[in-house]
Order: sequence, then C-alpha cells, then structure tokens
Amino acid sequence: MSAVALRVLLSLGVTASPAIQQPEATSLFGKPLTAPAVSETARARMEADLAAARATWERDRGSADALIWVGRRTAYLGRFREAIQIFSDGLARHPADARFYRHRGHRFITVREFDRAIADLEKAASLIQGQPDQVEPDGQPNARNIPTSSLHSNIWYHLALAYYLKGDFDRAAAGWRNARDAVGNPDNLVAASHWLYTALRRAGRAEGEGSAVLAPIRANLDVVENGSYHSLLLMYKGEKAADDVLRAAGDGASGSAVKYGVGAWHFYNGRRAEAWKIWEAIVAGPDWPSFGFVAAEAELVRR
Repeated sequence: MSAVALRVLLSLGVTASPAIQQPEATSLFGKPLTAPAVSETARARMEADLAAARATWERDRGSADALIWVGRRTAYLGRFREAIQIFSDGLARHPADARFYRHRGHRFITVREFDRAIADLEKAASLIQGQPDQVEPDGQPNARNIPTSSLHSNIWYHLALAYYLKGDFDRAAAGWRNARDAVGNPDNLVAASHWLYTALRRAGRAEGEGSAVLAPIRANLDVVENGSYHSLLLMYKGEKAADDVLRAAGDGASGSAVKYGVGAWHFYNGRRAEAWKIWEAIVAGPDWPSFGFVAAEAELVRR
C-alpha cells in the first residue's frame, strides 16, 4: 500500500480549514471547486460515521465491505479525491470486485472526469455479467429504511449518466433501460425512467418511444425517496404544470435534479431560452456535486 493510501485509511480525517482548503475538482468551465459547506451538526455526524467505518476496517482489513464504507463515508464529507484513492486501493486488494469500480466511477463523475468514469463503470458492467444482483445499502437511509437500488442498477445508472454528460444520448438511453429493468420497485422505476425519457428525447428518437417509457408512470405509485423524479415524469405526461414542479423543487441535490429536468423538457420542446435560464440558475448555486448541477454545466459548455 502506498504511503498516501496509508494516510488516507489510518488518519483521523481532520479537514483543512476553509481558508486553505484544496479544490476537489475543476468545473467544466475551469473553475476550482472546493468541498461544499455543511453544518457543524451534519459534519460531526458524518465524521463519527467515518470514524466508525475506519474502526470496522481496522478490525478486518481483508473486508471489501468495510473498505467500501470507508470510501463512501469519506465522499459524503466532500473529500472526493481521498475517496477515489481509497477505492483505488480497494481495487488493488480486490481487483474482481465490481463495487470498487462502481463507486470510483461515481466519484469520477463528481470530479468531472467522465472518460475515467466510463472506463470504470464499463469494467463494472463486464464484471457483473451473469452474476446475481445484490441490494446496495444506503449511506443515508430513506424514511422507511428500505434500500431501493442494487449493485446492477447503480452500475448501469451511473454509466448511463456518464454517457449522457458526454452527449452520447443513445448509449445513455440503453444504460438507463438496463438500470430500470434491474430492480422492480417504484423508486428505481421513476429514477431510471426520468433519465431514460430525457435521453431518448435528446437523441431525437420518436416520441412514441418516450410515450412507452411514460406508460407505467401513475400518480399513485408508492414512491419512497424519488418523489422529484416522479413529479418530473408526471409533468412529461401533462399531469403536472412545469411552474408547479419548479416551485416545489427546493434546494440541494433533488432540487437541482428537478430544475435540470424542467430545463431539458423546455430544451427538447424547442424553448431553448427557457432551458438556458434554468440551467444558468443551477450553476450559479453551490450544489456542484449533484447530478443536476453537473448536467446543467455540461449543457452550458456544449452551448
């Protein structure tokens, strides 16, 4: 193990003060991006979770599960580069474990290294071929404490997103179709279907294909945690007004996702000025690690 990796895994993880904080990423516009601010209460809780994850790994350094949680908990604190290093060290220890490629690929998306994300997630997809799926536990459990995604669905979901951010809408649609079909619950259905529908429309595919995606979406679906994606899909069906969806969006990652989706809907329906306005508002905010923010940034760079 490298000296850097050893420090990552064994240190107490004390963060630098904001004044000397190093960038975690560079935006697609070339702007340095530092870890997002969090409340002291939230930081204390996440630091405690990370310390517990490290202690678990210390007791069994051969455990891939324990090391994955060290990486995940590190990323939740906004230390994305450190998390990437942890997942890289995990791959050195467990080279056939698709989970390390899945999580490192996710964080390569966060830091805007899309080609490296695609390489990792394609490798993960190859490793799960013919293998049984497994529930992926949530780092931040939902209201019912019931995970709604799986290893397979998350690999395909993140791979599709990386393709989408590169403007490869056809391959993105294929990936999100796989993600949708991997798990049969309403939360996975609405999350994957929103992006699948958007990718199909951006690819210029017939609206009939998009209509088929919307067919199983109903207002009474028992959605636990992906209500934002559910609202967007109902908007695409004409059952919700765009202005109402935007007003209810709120802040944070789910809010950025909703705002991006409304902007994309305006875009592929020919209202590009409306799309630019919404996307510019997203990237003016602080939530740069969220998928909605990254997608809006990619759109504005393509413009």
